[in-house]
Amino acid sequence: MPPSPSSRSTLSEILQPAVIVGALGYFVDIYDLTLVAILRKPSLLDLGVPAADLVNSGVSLLNWQMIGMLLGGIFFGVIGDRVGRLTVLFGSILLYSLANIANGFVTSFEAYLVLRFIAGFGLAGELGGSITLVSEVLSKERRAYGTAVVATIGVMGAVVGGLVAELVHWRTSYFIGGGLGLALLFLRVSVAESGMFKQMKSAAPHVKRGDFLSLFTKWSRFSKYARCILIGLPSWFVVGVLVTFSPEFAKALNISGEVKATFAVSILYIGLTVGDLASGLLTQWMGSRRKVVLGFILLTVAWTAAYFLSADAGSRWFYTVIFGLGVGIGYWAVFVTIGAEQFGTNLRSTVATTVPNFVRGAVVPITLSFKYCKDHFGLLPGAMIVGGVCIALALWALHGLEETHGKDLDYFEPV
Repeated sequence: MPPSPSSRSTLSEILQPAVIVGALGYFVDIYDLTLVAILRKPSLLDLGVPAADLVNSGVSLLNWQMIGMLLGGIFFGVIGDRVGRLTVLFGSILLYSLANIANGFVTSFEAYLVLRFIAGFGLAGELGGSITLVSEVLSKERRAYGTAVVATIGVMGAVVGGLVAELVHWRTSYFIGGGLGLALLFLRVSVAESGMFKQMKSAAPHVKRGDFLSLFTKWSRFSKYARCILIGLPSWFVVGVLVTFSPEFAKALNISGEVKATFAVSILYIGLTVGDLASGLLTQWMGSRRKVVLGFILLTVAWTAAYFLSADAGSRWFYTVIFGLGVGIGYWAVFVTIGAEQFGTNLRSTVATTVPNFVRGAVVPITLSFKYCKDHFGLLPGAMIVGGVCIALALWALHGLEETHGKDLDYFEPV
């Protein structure tokens, strides 16, 4: 039986170049972003880092990348609102692709840190730019489907990254990531600029665009912005602590069988793929972003508890828990979409690009807090304390945000 005209029009709207190329761009973004966690041990050992320093050196490596993402998020977010959404997508992918290729030639830990900072700076523009563009080119009735497609395809990049890391040398993994990014530049030619942005730029040239500091000049606007950031904290606690250092946690929990970070990251992102698809579809069917995010945060709480209660279990169960954690934090695209929908067209790119990167950048205080608590209270209690704080802040922040499902986005933010 052929599809109905309405279903055909829905598919044709969703599967347009902005969505498809945005999904592939996020795929490359996630592939490159997770390489640090996947390749932490083999790359650092190959560069001469002592085995006893792998945790601390891994924290430093991740933090430098995330600081780059935090600064890059501000830069590319402002550029997206002042110059255009496509400029961000072209510039960011070119920068992180070249940085990843250079990363394959690194010969010292110090150079490794610098190149991960540069790669992080470039990676910062991809997700926010894609979500902003997709949110503005799709109708308000269907944009949740578009962001679900972007997220579902995108997070598979980590799964592929884990598989590739098992088959090739760690340097080759970086070369592949850089090559995929450069190949994507050619596909970006088929993507058109957001009509909503072009209309604002031509019809209202007096409207101030991309004013990052304006997010901090009014309490109501700052509060809304801060809450958008805080609801994402559990995601990077899971990625940056529980999964990145899963081999160390497995040892402390006396897990039988080997737990490898590469496989753990792949399993997590398979779960994340399921979660992102489910959360995107649920927001469309339930007509609520906030209810779905609340449900997924509570699911993360349940699987986090299971993680710490896995003492003396087998590696298969431990990987199952990591999969469950991935499903739980699979509200990432919905979380970014909430940020994009909270603000007007003249600040949307700035918010949508900085919010996820501030959360990614929050992995710095998260991991430093974890390191401090680990040294004072032990590995497992330290992680429990940090995770509890992240989840509590996320629940508090979500409570104060407005529902934005179906919200008309064609308006300016007074600044």
